[in-house]
Amino acid sequence: MTFNFSTVDSSWLPLIQSALNEVSPDYKRSLQQDPNWLPGPDALFNAFSLPLAQLKVILFGESPYPRAISANGYAFYDASVNQLWSKTGLSKAVNRATSLRNIIKMLLLAEEALSPDNLSQAAIAGLDKSLFIQTLPELFQRLFQNGFLLLNASLVLSQKPVQIDIKAWQPFMAKLLSLIAEKAPHTELLLWGRLAQMIDHFPQSHLFKRHYAEHPYNLSFIHNPDVLAYFKPLHLLVRH
Repeated sequence: MTFNFSTVDSSWLPLIQSALNEVSPDYKRSLQQDPNWLPGPDALFNAFSLPLAQLKVILFGESPYPRAISANGYAFYDASVNQLWSKTGLSKAVNRATSLRNIIKMLLLAEEALSPDNLSQAAIAGLDKSLFIQTLPELFQRLFQNGFLLLNASLVLSQKPVQIDIKAWQPFMAKLLSLIAEKAPHTELLLWGRLAQMIDHFPQSHLFKRHYAEHPYNLSFIHNPDVLAYFKPLHLLVRH
């Protein structure tokens, strides 16, 4: 199958090509025969637009968003969302996106902008949001600037059960991690969710410092002390 590598930084191309050789030819053929999968061949490797030399963290999610308008090849980046805020708190688009909503609330809590016992829309409405970035693209640009590679454990969401796609991409991920260990050994892994934590089963993942959390879909994610401690120093929401 021919994939589109036009958005891939050239530093990644040898690694991706080598890792792709580990993926079953039958699986790659199935993607070609049934094009109804997300994020589609043009966006499949978008996450690798981050130059390898800038890599500090790989944040693993589970699989692409199930909506074409949202899936863009970056884990947790909902392409349908723009504005973060509204007069009543979080924007309607953020509120509809459960994982994203919880990530934003976690970041507000990390900034100590909210009290842990009051994360309501009313509490967010009362904040001076001129102190914060305003859009989701700005937030993800901050992540890129901090060296985050945003990968899903499965790069594809198809009509198959998600576990099948994740299993199909496991050889790719294992090979990719072994190559990254050679090129960027100080990279850290953030594994969010049960399916993302399957990455931990690879011996190659043990070459890196690893951090674990429940999937952001869970309310407990907002209060996870390890997640808060990790993101607090980054000040991702604060306007420079």
